[in-house]
Amino acid sequence: MVRPSLVTVFVAALLAILGLMAVALTQRARSQRAAGPPAAPVALPTARLQPLPEVAPARPGAYSVLHVKRAVQLRARPGGRVLAGVGPRTQFGSPTTLTVAARHGDWVGVTSTDLPNGKLGWVKARRGEFDRGRTRIAIRIDLSRRRLQLVAGKRVVRTAVVGIGRPGSPTPTGRFSITDKLPGTRYGAYYGCCILALSGHQTNTPAGWRGGDRLAIHGTNDPGSIGVPSSAGCLHADAEDLKALMRRVPLGTPVFIRA
Repeated sequence: MVRPSLVTVFVAALLAILGLMAVALTQRARSQRAAGPPAAPVALPTARLQPLPEVAPARPGAYSVLHVKRAVQLRARPGGRVLAGVGPRTQFGSPTTLTVAARHGDWVGVTSTDLPNGKLGWVKARRGEFDRGRTRIAIRIDLSRRRLQLVAGKRVVRTAVVGIGRPGSPTPTGRFSITDKLPGTRYGAYYGCCILALSGHQTNTPAGWRGGDRLAIHGTNDPGSIGVPSSAGCLHADAEDLKALMRRVPLGTPVFIRA
């Protein structure tokens, strides 16, 4: 009997291994064809900001405000870069009250005079930094009709005629809030009896203007400026209407101005 050489045995073993591998690959290919093409990656949905109602609350008392107790930082987005810092008092000495305009998880977006028009600052509403409050009151202003409405919940409780910004210095539109309630006589006769300072800014002040860029609803010593485009951007109202607003409107009241 002739014994096989070592080379012959090695070759036979190698061929057997290659045959088993070929069978395995064939079975895998058949399984993949039966299962169909591989699934495409699934994109996870991104979180969306949920704005609060802009014109009227969904129910009475739906407007939330934050009373600042100590210095806080306003961020560009939840957890984002710092845009500004605000303390417990405004530049006029009133308690700082931030109006909530949007929510995102534990974060709220607020209007602030320390930010440009239309820009929200984001904060976490922590108890140690804020006292929370609500208001049913809002102010709507229609520039085309020269009309101001004081709204409680869904009910209009007072309507007033207002003067608006003249050509070249139009009153800005958007969402703002009441930051201060001030006596007009402290700042000059042309402010009339009262001033409701707003969080917004006049971005088109007249040439040579030195009165600052803060928007406001205030009185006037010129009754002819009421009901017409005559101001540098602020809203002029009758003394009787202003005094009623001063009584009814709390700090943080949202103000909606439309063209």
